[in-house]
Amino acid sequence: MRTSLNVPDDALAEFDAVAEAEGFDSRSRALREAMAEYVERHTRLEDAAREVAAVVAFDYVHDEVIRDLHGVQHDYQDVITTTSHVHQGEWCLETVFCRGDADRVRELVYRLRDFDAVRRVRVLSLVGGDDR
Repeated sequence: MRTSLNVPDDALAEFDAVAEAEGFDSRSRALREAMAEYVERHTRLEDAAREVAAVVAFDYVHDEVIRDLHGVQHDYQDVITTTSHVHQGEWCLETVFCRGDADRVRELVYRLRDFDAVRRVRVLSLVGGDDR
């Protein structure tokens, strides 16, 4: 299937540079692999049922959102076991370790993505039992 995308020139140049450094013979091949990785990364937690263990890492502008983020973390203390926080100027990196009901962990990830001051949310999940 052919498709077209509108991509900013600088983002496309960065993508092409990475694809070339990785040894891809075409942009299409690199894009197919990037799409497959994206789908895999997002469906593992989406498909999980029952209990999961997960690491949720996100970065954000500290002063714009810290109080709201603390509220969210209190709302999900039933699945959050540990947090780690690092300052980098006005930006912060937070790592939240979770264990519990997959639906609750998913809800937490969605809540974090709702904040404009949160730039990226990445999830590494370990699915238990038959959910692998």
